[in-house]
Amino acid sequence: MMDRPHHFQKEREHGGALANAAAIYGRDVGDWVDLSTGINPISYPIPVLSTEAWTRLPEANAHQAFQAVAADYLGVTDPHLITAAPGTQCLIQMLPGLRPVSNVAVISPTYNEHAHVWASFGHRVVEVSGLEQLDDSIDVVVVVNPNNPDGQTYQPDILLDLADTLSARGGWLVVDEAFADVTPEFSVASAAGRAGLVVLRSFGKFFGLAGLRLGMILGSREMQGMFDRHLGPWAVPGPALAIGTQAYTDHHWITETRQRLGRDRARLTSLLSNCGFDIVGATDLFVLAASDDATERYQRLAEDGILLRKFSYDETWLRVGLPGPQDHWDRLQASLNRAT
Repeated sequence: MMDRPHHFQKEREHGGALANAAAIYGRDVGDWVDLSTGINPISYPIPVLSTEAWTRLPEANAHQAFQAVAADYLGVTDPHLITAAPGTQCLIQMLPGLRPVSNVAVISPTYNEHAHVWASFGHRVVEVSGLEQLDDSIDVVVVVNPNNPDGQTYQPDILLDLADTLSARGGWLVVDEAFADVTPEFSVASAAGRAGLVVLRSFGKFFGLAGLRLGMILGSREMQGMFDRHLGPWAVPGPALAIGTQAYTDHHWITETRQRLGRDRARLTSLLSNCGFDIVGATDLFVLAASDDATERYQRLAEDGILLRKFSYDETWLRVGLPGPQDHWDRLQASLNRAT
């Protein structure tokens, strides 16, 4: 097996550090166009919530209602195979503590918290560029599908076969589907409960409500019991459950949003290509572009108040999230023209 350098897990860079960029470039936070994250810039409209959602701890039936609509949305036959949590990050941090020390492979480069957290629990972590580099020594494989930052996808049947292989030796396949709402055909969520399969889902990216902190883990009933014990009661606030329950049943908004994001991704791809970037990959929430002068372009766009995501491990890469309102598209176009 080929090891990748472990700088992915050490640096743990993330998008969205807007306050830091504002301090560096001397521009007020409110005067930025933040394209450094892969979050839908036109969020689900926040509904008016009952006073009780804010003033009372959530009742068990609120959690059960969310489980039911989430199961329907994801094609999961048993809602009890879903556990909601205050964001997927806390679930990522819990998973390694549920296993003895294991050999873990993370398909990389990807969201760098995965390798970091497994290593921090003492697991033996390697980062490999593809499933073809795995061997029989591996107990746990972590795949982000579609991947961040390059949008790479694996077909569900390939992942489910791998889950079966790992399960046969007591292992797990962890599939992080943070960006799968835009490509549901690649999701393995409907196979929840299958031995060896663990699926992570994020609510905030597609619905544009990252601050809500709502995520889910899908797995066997035994695993759900472990997570329930670790999370404890009232882990997810009542307002998050209420908004998530409504959003997952808003089929019209979901359909229209998928169509809009697809159009906007095509528009952004064209814009970047016309400005001399090579397109490395994409999902309908971001585009990964490459240029020999990416560092200089990043700097010039930041001076114009436009924040992109750069990568220390590949200085030719810039990940560009979708602009939202037309004036953000106009600012990006004008700044790219000046930086070209």
